[in-house]
Amino acid sequence: MATDADVIDARGLKCPLPVLKLEKRLAQVAEGTAITVLVTDPMAKIDIPLHCRQNGHAYSQDDGPDGMRFMVTKGAA
Repeated sequence: MATDADVIDARGLKCPLPVLKLEKRLAQVAEGTAITVLVTDPMAKIDIPLHCRQNGHAYSQDDGPDGMRFMVTKGAA
C-alpha cells in the first residue's frame, strides 16, 4: 500500500509541473524506490515517459476515469 510519501497528486496541474514534482521527489529517494504520480493533463502521457526514458527510470501507466496514474521506479530501467 502506498503512503503519502509515495504519491504525487498532480491532478489539475499542467505540464511541466507534474514532471518537475516527480523530478524533485526522485532526487530525494533511494534507487529502487517506487513513486505513484496522479495526473489529469494529457501531455503527461508524453512528458513523464520521456523523462523516465531519459533518466533510466522504469514506469508503467494506468488510465482511469479520474486521469492517469504512473508508477515510476527510480533507476530501474
